[in-house]
Amino acid sequence: MRTKWIVGTRGSKLALTQAGIVIEVLNREHPGHSFALKIIKTTGDTAWDKPLSVIGGKGVFVKEIEEELARGSIDLAVHSTKDIPAELAPGLVIGAFLQREDPRDVFISSRYKSIDELVPGCRLGTGSLRRKAQILRHRPGITVVPLRGNVDTRIRKIQTENLDGIILAAAGVNRLGLHAAIAQVIPTAIMVPTAGQGAIGIEVRRDDDAAELLRPINDQRTFNEVSIERAIQAAVGGGCSIPLGIHARIENDRIDLNLSLGNEQGAILIHDTLSAPLSARDTLISQAVDILSTHR
Repeated sequence: MRTKWIVGTRGSKLALTQAGIVIEVLNREHPGHSFALKIIKTTGDTAWDKPLSVIGGKGVFVKEIEEELARGSIDLAVHSTKDIPAELAPGLVIGAFLQREDPRDVFISSRYKSIDELVPGCRLGTGSLRRKAQILRHRPGITVVPLRGNVDTRIRKIQTENLDGIILAAAGVNRLGLHAAIAQVIPTAIMVPTAGQGAIGIEVRRDDDAAELLRPINDQRTFNEVSIERAIQAAVGGGCSIPLGIHARIENDRIDLNLSLGNEQGAILIHDTLSAPLSARDTLISQAVDILSTHR
């Protein structure tokens, strides 16, 4: 096995932080190996003025990085798993997931301590159709304002765009050390996360020895949970243009699965919880796909 590796990532502060976490873990596991960082600009980094559902959905933060990985310009690609399309580019696989951070969404506000305090007319920022549909189910009558940008940019927009609050992924806020900005961690019973949220995924070429390099750092519980979520997402065709939430939690050999599906108008069609023994994993996935497909 070679000992020099190139790690590809986006250039945002969060992406660089996550790549740094991966390299730190790899250095600890593989002393004597070296890991160089290569920053790659993606479509999602150059079109902040358009909704993700318009410019290409989940793949906009991944496509250019996958192209470099397929060409051999990089050896490992570090992603926020929630940004990875359900179908990977040919010849590529996710070689490992690091232990998952908090998968939930958080409410950030300087005016309110909880989304329960929001009243009709309040302005809430989010660029996610999933979050929009679920927050309107919980607090009908508020105004959802489209919001994009890096984590710190979106937090600043609370003031610059006169917002009563915003919703972000807890994992990104935590990894950037911005815990103090969080007013509320939103329970999954209210807001179901998107598939893979909170997990760092590392993508490699299918037949490359980088896959062996990643084997010792893969977190099996995260791998099992995210694999369930992504299998359901792939089967129903989920992406940024569909308000779809899927969150699996495995504990004591049981799977608890939260599902949420909305329509393009922001109405919630499904908001449900399923549970099964871990041994019935495939049956649970099929059941979830059937429920979601009925309303697609």
